Amino acid sequence: MHKFLVADDHPLFRDALVAVIRARFENCEIIQSEDIERTLEAVRDHQDLDLVLLDLNMPGMAGLKGLLELRNQYPTIPVAIISAETNKQIILQTIAYGAVGFIAKSAPKEKMREAFEQILDGHVYLPADIIRAESEKDSIHRREEPQFSPEMLHTLTRRQLLVLKSMAQGAANKQIAYDLNISETTVKSHVSAILKKLGVHNRIQAVVGVTNIDFDRYLKR
Repeated sequence: MHKFLVADDHPLFRDALVAVIRARFENCEIIQSEDIERTLEAVRDHQDLDLVLLDLNMPGMAGLKGLLELRNQYPTIPVAIISAETNKQIILQTIAYGAVGFIAKSAPKEKMREAFEQILDGHVYLPADIIRAESEKDSIHRREEPQFSPEMLHTLTRRQLLVLKSMAQGAANKQIAYDLNISETTVKSHVSAILKKLGVHNRIQAVVGVTNIDFDRYLKR
């Protein structure tokens, strides 16, 4: 049974988020808090949490200070940001500070559920537009050589290349499964294999590393 902590100072949003979580994880346990002080207390009392969903703008957060405090005190408990923040630099900074994902409050319910599943599977989650923006920026600054050598990419099967291509386009596991007519479980297995073969820790690193890759070249082999 999964255990969540929803940390947000708006009761209506907390209730809505709890409903989204329960629709996917029916028998889960959900704890709630409304400021950083009570959030830290809740994490202290429930160190078996599977995921903390943390609002950046609730009382006591002081920007990213609350996230840093939470990560420093409880480094083994995954924390994902769920926020209305739109500044891409701040969003990326939350990942640099140890968050395992960023979920926009405006995201559709299905996207939120996909994000929860991806994070609970051990991956970092970012919205597709943020991933694409990072890939484009990386492409501008690094035109010379791709991060992954042809030898590394040749270790991927054709199906893994198709999954990686879809990841690079910002598709979530559910969409990839639909497009390739395979199960989500199979997609997750392919993603894990891809990360291992490419020597990266999460799908964001994989996506940024294939910015300049001509997938058609490798798929023709």
